[in-house]
Parts: sequence; structure tokens; C-alpha cells
Amino acid sequence: MTNLGYTPEEPIAAIATALAPGALGIVRASGKNCIELLSKCFSRPKALLAAEGNTIVYGWILQPENCAETGAKIDEVLVSVFRAPRSFTGEDMVEISCHGGVNVVQSVYNLLLGNGFRQAEKGEFTFRAYINGKTDLTKAEAVREIIDSKTNVSRSHAAGRLAGNLYDTIDGVKKLVVDTLAAIEVEIEYPEDEETIADSFDSAELTKAKTALEELAGSWKAEKIYQDGARVVLCGRTNAGKSSLFNALLKEDRAIVSDIEGTTRDFIESWIDFDGIPARLFDTAGLRQTDDVIEAVGVERTRDLSEEADLILYLVDSVSGMNDEDRSFISNYIERNSKIPLILVFTKADASSQKLSEKNASDRACTKLPQSIEKSSVSISSKTGQGLSELSTAVRNALSLAEKSERNQTGLGSERQKVCVEQALECVNHALELTEDYALDAVVQDLEDCLDFLGEVTGEVTPDDVLGSIFSRFCVGK
Repeated sequence: MTNLGYTPEEPIAAIATALAPGALGIVRASGKNCIELLSKCFSRPKALLAAEGNTIVYGWILQPENCAETGAKIDEVLVSVFRAPRSFTGEDMVEISCHGGVNVVQSVYNLLLGNGFRQAEKGEFTFRAYINGKTDLTKAEAVREIIDSKTNVSRSHAAGRLAGNLYDTIDGVKKLVVDTLAAIEVEIEYPEDEETIADSFDSAELTKAKTALEELAGSWKAEKIYQDGARVVLCGRTNAGKSSLFNALLKEDRAIVSDIEGTTRDFIESWIDFDGIPARLFDTAGLRQTDDVIEAVGVERTRDLSEEADLILYLVDSVSGMNDEDRSFISNYIERNSKIPLILVFTKADASSQKLSEKNASDRACTKLPQSIEKSSVSISSKTGQGLSELSTAVRNALSLAEKSERNQTGLGSERQKVCVEQALECVNHALELTEDYALDAVVQDLEDCLDFLGEVTGEVTPDDVLGSIFSRFCVGK
């Protein structure tokens, strides 16, 4: 949305489906007199005008009387009619279901634009739903999340916010703050003595609000990964099995697999679902000293990617065991005290014998791996699929996305929400600290500020520039 200072009454229209050949296409319209305007281009105007809300009318889209080809048929359609206020936007709405040819959809849409409708801006339908009280900002943002979701789990989280679980949580926190505020204001109006805040009111409700806000603020790290995806980089020396694992995880032959060292000279990447976590998986050049200029560039890019990763999967060939290059990489990782989690993956488990397994255990002991790395190490076989499920679980745990408890299912859906919640939490913490030296009025100010920040999360208090930022990221027609 770029123009937020208008009264949302003028009829708008947009193509709501992808503009590509398909079975069906949808053109949606909303606003004052939108049903009447469409009836002028419809073969059964009386039936359309008389249609009740939440009904469907069959007919043809026609050229209107003021056109040279008056009455020419454009397409056979179904028109879904929604009457205010029982519609997505809270206004009168129509959705025209036509055949999905690109020319057909564009012709219907252009006809509306030429007969009283204007082109909808990005996110304008959802914006109208918001300003007409049909949704709040947490639900509006969840609409975009669902559209952009990359896995079933990320879609499920967004659907929960769309269903109102975040709004309900914020509303519950607000009630705790309001109840505390009411008790304080009674103390101010009808004081028994002139003491400060100490023992003037029960802080139990405010402590509950603090706990709830801390859980919400802490949820953003996981939710951000579910939305944006994690960067998972496969590292290791040449022929450690990186490309084989890359193909096994993707279940397709994307990377070239060869016994020849240095086959992979540059990284390739693909989206993957790690036990519900969307991730960009990078297959990289093997780490080794080389005189090949091109391969050397690939090795340097591998090191750069590992510095920017959310998680490193370091692969070690179980058959040959650890060598100096493996130990050097892991030692440097330990010395840097890197905050990027690392999982040690022992490959070719199907080919390693008991004797080799004992050798690998000895190698790991000699390398003096930190307990966190040793504990999370996984043995896998890209050839047989052995250990791949355990690897997905290890990835999930390394990214701190283990199953949430039942009481912590609600999560934040955007950076904007996180900032507001953290500011509200800061106000609550400050209010709880004012135990001896400040009057009740100071606490009241903190709690009122807290309510303002929580109001920004749901949209009760929201500057226009914030609204513009939110809705401008929607697609046209949503």
C-alpha cells in the first residue's frame, strides 16, 4: 500500500490468481457499488443485483452498452457475491471465476478497469479488511506468511496466527497489565497512606505478563528460521561424500558424484525440508590445498559460506578416517569459538567395518572434540539412506527448534512484532523494578507505554508508515 490516506469506498479490482494458463482464473473486486457496476457487464444483471451474500450466480461477462461490440461475449463465468459486512474486506465484494487462459483473465480484468473500477494496490484487499475491523495486523501478516511458507510446519505456524492464537496471547497479556493498572489507579485515587509503590499492589499479574512476553520474544529466533529458512552448508575434504549426501537429501541427482578429487569446484544450492525446517542446502568444493586456480577459488568460497552459515554439516569419510585437513578445520572452528553450530557427519557407514569404526573413534578422541560436537555426531550412508532421519533430528536440535511444549505454541510472525514485544517487556521489567524509590505514577506510565506497544502488535496503535511497510509486501489481489 502506498496511499493510506483515503476513504476505502471506491471500487477496486485485481487478478487474484497467477497470470498463467490454467483451469480457472479469478478476478476479484471490492468497494461501494461494485455489484451494481459489474451487473452492467453481466448477462443476468437482475439476478446478480438480487443475489444474497455468499451465493454464486452463473452467467456471461459481456461488453457493456457503451462499447462498439455491445453484448459481445467475453467468457462464461461464475460470480461469487459477498455482501457487507460478511465479506473478507467488510465491503460488498465479487469474485469472478472464469476460464484460466491468460487472455481471458486479462480481458475480464481490463473490462472492469474500463467500467468504474480502479486497479487495486498491493495488499489493498487485506488492508481494507484491517481498517474495516475484519482482521488485525497479526492475522494480516499471517496471510502473507502462509503464501510464502516453504514447509508444512511453517504453514501450520502461520495458520495458527491467522486463526488468532497470537492475537489471543497478546490480548491475554494486555488484560493482565490493564488489571494491574486499574489496581494502581485505585491506590492513587484512594490512598491509605503516602507510601511508595512497595506493597501498594499485588505484582503477581504483572509477573505473569512478564513471563508471557519473555516466551513470545524468545519465539522469534525459531519462527524466523521457519519463515526465511536456515543456511545449511556441507563442508569437508574432497571425496568425503558431500555431493552424494546433497543428492540423497534432495532425492534427485543434482550434484555430480565422482571418485575424482576436485569434481565440485563451486557451490550449488537447493531448498530442502529438514523435518519441517526450510533450509537452503549448499554443496561445496572439498577443502584441500590445490594448485588448480579455479578449484582454489571454490575452496575459498566454501570457507566464506561456512562463515555465513546457520549450521555446518562437516563430513568425514568413515573409510579413511580423519586426516590433517579435517583436524585443521575443526581446530580452527574450536579456536574461533564460533557461534555457528556444527554437526560432525561420518559418511559411507555402509562400507565401514567394525575395525574402521574403532579407528574413527580413536581419531575423534585424538582430535579432542568438544562434547557438544561429539554428542551430536551422526553416521550416515547416502547410498542406503542409513542415518538420514537421525541427521534431520540433529539438524532440528542444533537450530534449537526441538518440539515446543504445549504452553509455548504461539510464536511471533515478524521482526516488527518482535521489536514491539521487546519494548513492552522492557516497560514491564522497569515497572517491576520500581519497588522503593518511585511513586505509583511512574509505574502507571510504564504500564501505559506497555499497552501502547502491545497495541502496535495487533494494529490498535499503528503509524501509517508501518502500515505502508506491511501491506506493500503483499501481492496485488490479496
